[in-house]
Amino acid sequence: MVPPLALDIDGTLTTADGRIDPRVFERLPTWDAPVVFATGKAFPYPVALATFLGLPIRVVAENGGVVHADGETSIRANPAAPQAAAEAFLERGGSLGWGTDETVNRWRETEVAAAPDADESLLRSVAASTDDVDLIDTGYAFHLTSPTVSKGDGLRLVAEALELAPDAFVAIGDSENDVSTFDVVGRSYAVANADQAATAAADVVLEESFADGTMAVLDTLHTAADR
Repeated sequence: MVPPLALDIDGTLTTADGRIDPRVFERLPTWDAPVVFATGKAFPYPVALATFLGLPIRVVAENGGVVHADGETSIRANPAAPQAAAEAFLERGGSLGWGTDETVNRWRETEVAAAPDADESLLRSVAASTDDVDLIDTGYAFHLTSPTVSKGDGLRLVAEALELAPDAFVAIGDSENDVSTFDVVGRSYAVANADQAATAAADVVLEESFADGTMAVLDTLHTAADR
């Protein structure tokens, strides 16, 4: 039997230019075990991905702030502190960096995301001024989020709903927000484009980047299950 999967999206199921790799639509719908999308993106994005793949909606979104499994959605963090930190960042001259694009934060329920070219030092200064906010750099955004949540804790909740142990899962990811997931699963893989935190935490660092790395893991797991 193939194992259940905990999959990051950006940098893990995508190509180098940020598109979902078309092989995802071929491989994941036929995966004979639960698939969980664990991402820093706002809740609607992984829900849409699961829906278009024809998979049950099993989602850890907003770095653990929103979890959906067994037909129920759990909001696991209060957005007040991250929103206040974002306002303080703007008052001190910072910019979230998305221009007129409101979609990045429009549906976020527990955190605020700033663009990768936002003023990192100012963001870190603002986040450090309160115990109620963490700053996570995923390489695709800076996330002002609650220190009380993580992808790993979110995956524990999904695993419980599925009546599975978290260490039954295999996880694949690429950034520091995947470290907590790597800590709770049985086997973890960092794609070659992963950041230092993810590569240090992973059981295996792949030679292949982006979705190429993920597809290589799926091939290996499927071959092992067939033996």
